[in-house]
Amino acid sequence: MERKDIQNPHFASSVGVHVDESYMLWIEEIKNRYKKAQIKAAVKVNVEQLLFNWQLGRDLVIRKIEERWGVGVVEQVSLDMKAAFPKSKGFSTTNLWNMKKWYLFYSQKAYAAKLQQLVGEIQSADKQMVVKLQQLVGEFGGTMNNSTEGEDFPWAFSFVPWGHHVQIITKCKNIDEALFYVRKTIEEGWSRQTLDNCLHAKLYKSQGGAICNFADYLSLEQSRLAQEITKDSYDLGFIALPEEYEESELEDELEKNITRFLLELGNGFAFLGRQKELIVAGKTRRIDMLFYHTRLHCYIVCELKAKTFEPEFAGKLNFYVNAVDELLKTEQDNPTIGLLICKDKNQTEVKWAFKGIQTPMGVASYDNVRMQEIRNTLPTEEDMSKRLDLMSKKKQQQ
Repeated sequence: MERKDIQNPHFASSVGVHVDESYMLWIEEIKNRYKKAQIKAAVKVNVEQLLFNWQLGRDLVIRKIEERWGVGVVEQVSLDMKAAFPKSKGFSTTNLWNMKKWYLFYSQKAYAAKLQQLVGEIQSADKQMVVKLQQLVGEFGGTMNNSTEGEDFPWAFSFVPWGHHVQIITKCKNIDEALFYVRKTIEEGWSRQTLDNCLHAKLYKSQGGAICNFADYLSLEQSRLAQEITKDSYDLGFIALPEEYEESELEDELEKNITRFLLELGNGFAFLGRQKELIVAGKTRRIDMLFYHTRLHCYIVCELKAKTFEPEFAGKLNFYVNAVDELLKTEQDNPTIGLLICKDKNQTEVKWAFKGIQTPMGVASYDNVRMQEIRNTLPTEEDMSKRLDLMSKKKQQQ
């Protein structure tokens, strides 16, 4: 078999080299090994650089350098490092402050569990790119985890370039939001521009944010997806209600505008009905709204409240979720999820209300409901009666 794509085919024949199929396979193997070595080297360099930035940020914090050496010491460190390494980039004063900010943002003890959860999600992720990267730097991650110097460095950060990290900590308000973008960057392979666009569009607000217990009662992948498809707050600006409205009126408006409501809920929601009847122990129970999610492959029980969250709401939603699991769910369906959408909520009250409940549930709020103005301009029944009486008297006088 003749090789047609070599750089100089005449050279092979002129020196008596026999280029056959086995030679071609060997060359391809060499190329693949070299490409893998390049990727591995690039990833390892990124990990080393990130670890250095983390450690320098930590030094700036724990050494309390401004108290020890004066207010301008960070600028002095920048000058000294630039003088020692004139060809190296990354030692600007701004970048040093970013290192300090990065360490401070994630180093709080309360965040340890959340960082560990991120590592777990990445380890179980089925994204091909993530798996390959893990294989390439697996042995390095193991070494780093055993290193005293890098023991507090979240190794999952290794998959995210430094510029991305700076954008995330600059524009995110809390660790939940930040880790959302870290994970998305890893799984989707976001460029810096893509990340910037998603931060600007507030993707976190539209994908995830509801207070929930999904991680406790769903598989890792189901939990991640369930968190993504529920929001912290739903924009109901497409409906109008009177100043004092009942839950039934809220349901009426959402049912009338079900297409808009489905768009606000997000992709994958299929509406199965309002006031869905369930017979439990011979009694009729009615669910405000019942959906089926085509990506999660599960029922979603949606309860609506025209008032601020109360702890007893969680118990009622738990009952409906269990009822759907018993009466509607099949072996092909994943566990039913409960979603409570109320006028407002307090995070502490919701989390305490969830204690002891073993069904996956989330609590969100809604806003931007427009107030109906037409009722203020139309005459009341009493006004109409008075006007008719006045017209009748005028006719009699004539």
